Amino acid sequence: MNNIAVYRNKINVSQERLSKELGCSSSAIGNYEQGTRGLTLEMSRSIVRALNSLGSKCTLDDVFPDPDDNIIESKDVA
Repeated sequence: MNNIAVYRNKINVSQERLSKELGCSSSAIGNYEQGTRGLTLEMSRSIVRALNSLGSKCTLDDVFPDPDDNIIESKDVA
């Protein structure tokens, strides 16, 4: 899961505006946000740069967090 929409909405930017900044279609942005279209590392970095140029203050890790960071190891409870 990614946080593209979260950071885009925080700065009140539409999918269309972000797509123009990136040179892709607004449907591509929607697909990236929903996870139905794969992202290269290069495109991920471009999205973060575009969000920041439009007023966000985010990092690659903010927008694309490591899914393993959400795993909590359970401990045996006696």
